[in-house]
Parts: sequence; structure tokens; C-alpha cells
Amino acid sequence: MLFEFRASPEDLLPPFTAGSHIDIALPNGLIRQYSLCNSPDERKRYEIAVLLEPSGRGGSRSAHIDLLRGDTVRISEPRNMFPLVNARHSILVAGGIGVTPILSMAEHLARRGASFELHYCSRSVARTAFLERIQSSAFANRVRVYIDDDHGRGNLDVSAVLRAPSPETHLYVCGPKGFMDYVIQSANGAGWADRCVHKEYFAAGTIDEGKDRPFEVVLASTGRVVPVTSEQTVVQALALHGITVPVSCEQGFCGTCAIRVLDGVPDHRDAFFSDEAKAANDCFTPCCSRAKSAQLVVDY
Repeated sequence: MLFEFRASPEDLLPPFTAGSHIDIALPNGLIRQYSLCNSPDERKRYEIAVLLEPSGRGGSRSAHIDLLRGDTVRISEPRNMFPLVNARHSILVAGGIGVTPILSMAEHLARRGASFELHYCSRSVARTAFLERIQSSAFANRVRVYIDDDHGRGNLDVSAVLRAPSPETHLYVCGPKGFMDYVIQSANGAGWADRCVHKEYFAAGTIDEGKDRPFEVVLASTGRVVPVTSEQTVVQALALHGITVPVSCEQGFCGTCAIRVLDGVPDHRDAFFSDEAKAANDCFTPCCSRAKSAQLVVDY
């Protein structure tokens, strides 16, 4: 479903950049993040698309069922964890609903006459969001669409698309985790530099929680020690001791809850931090990440 949010007639919405998302307070009380998919040049509206996930945690279902035309909703200002950089050429690769931030990028690049190409993969014609919009767009000749049940469109040849890495060419990929991992691994194998590969996951990977062990979080500001059981998240453990950490996605991909780590080794389970940031071990997401060491000393 496509949703359009508008400010009151006399107001402009806060500006945003391609790749941005907003937090939306849904009618069922959940807060979820959705990428903006319209042109960043627009100031009177925000557009998002929400894929119904029947086995999800309830956010998409509330959007589909509870959000009605004319409703007033509370949203955050746009934030961008997936920004475009100034490049000679951009390769945009989208899988499924991952096309939402990619579409905004294409709109932005096309309006500025920048060099880019867009490769969009989908399972079926019925589930290919924005197909008509893309085909009638001013940048339609820069787009290749690949649909599993439409064999006439062919299949994405990732090796061919990524065959010529260059410091002046940047890759942007968004979609289901397996799809993204395949594209990113292909880029690594073709010799792409990490700084030229940009990604945004919609959820963190699946973790075997059966091997989780208890540990302690030490608050550097007070020296207070908070035990975290194997069944708790750090956020939950802190809350039981009256310590509130702001959270949003609760899955480790928005960065709202990120806390500095002063000592100890985090067990990073987020999709927010880059591999380099995770290796530094100086910050972690307490909504889902844990500890490899017996203690984590945090700047809180």
C-alpha cells in the first residue's frame, strides 16, 4: 500500500535527502521506520510504501488496516542512514520493497542530470511496486526490471553489472537480506572498495538466541551494575532498573538506541553499524546486541 502524508495546507514539511526514512507512530502503538520514496525536491508531502508481512510483528498490518484516509499521524523528522554521495556514476540495485529508498535516489539523480542505472528485481508482476510509475518516468531508459514470473525480462547478471569497479562509481543496494548479501558479496569478489558499497537493511539477521549467556552492564556515570539475563535485551534489563533508553525499531537497524562502549566487547547483532564501526567496538545497539565479555562498561 502507498501512503501519502501531508502537512496542513499552509505548512511545508521538513526537507529530506534521497535515502531518508521517517519513524511513524502507528495506531496500534508501535513505532516503525519506512523509507521515503518520493522526490526530495517535494516539500508538501512524504510518500512511503508498506508491504504487508502476515508473519511480522504487527507494524505493517496496523498500517494496512488501521491507517485510514484523513487520519492524523505522528511522525519524526526524516533521518538518513543511506545517503547518496557525489559520484561520477551510481549503480542502484533494489530487491522487492527495497525499491522505496532506491526510487527516491533515482528521482534525485534524474532531476540533476547525474549518471546512474537502476536494476530492480521482484518475484512477481503483482508484487512489483511502482512498476507503472517507473516505466512512465523520465528515467525509464536507465532502468532494468527483472521479474521471476516474467521470463521475458531476463535475470539480473550481477557479475556483469559489477564487472568494472571504480573509485568514481558507487553501488547502492536495498532489499531482503539474502538478496543484499548476494549482491554485496559479488561486489566484494569483483574488487569493489568498501567505501563504494552502500547498503540499507530493513531488519537484522536471524540469531540463535539459544546460546545467549548472561552478562553485566556497568554505567560509567554512576558505577551502577545491571545484570542482563540470557532471556533479556539490554534495553529490557535497564528498564527494570528504572533506566530508560530511547528505542524505535527494536531490531538493530535504525540506530536510535545506540550507546557508547568504554570497555568490554559487544556481540554486535545490528544492521546499523558498518563492519568497520563494529570492529572498533566503541558503540553498540542495546535493543538487540549483547556482550562477548562478562561486562560492558557504557557511557550512560
